[in-house]
Amino acid sequence: QVQLVESGGGLVQPGGSLRLSCAASGIIFRLYEMAWYRQAPGNQRELVARISNGGNTRYADSVKGRFTISRDNAKSTGYLQMNSLKPEDTAVYYCNLFVVIGTGYWGQGTQVTVSS
Repeated sequence: QVQLVESGGGLVQPGGSLRLSCAASGIIFRLYEMAWYRQAPGNQRELVARISNGGNTRYADSVKGRFTISRDNAKSTGYLQMNSLKPEDTAVYYCNLFVVIGTGYWGQGTQVTVSS
């Protein structure tokens, strides 16, 4: 049974940082690309960042220069380092392992709230 468990969300002030983790089990992690999505209330789920098996990364324009996606295949864990957080980054963040973008396995989500 495949499980993706996100952690690291919470409440942070504008300008602060958080590091999200996504721990995978029941799956050969290194065979999959990984992505982080987010969904704010009333909005569609949007792709924030993705990382290939080989470590190539891509980011949404809204987070470039502030967020960093990474992965540790030995630990079957992915990460999203979020710096210089803004109120508009407030959302539920989901990790996704996929072969075809938009499909695959999803975590349960972790809430990130940026507010003073």
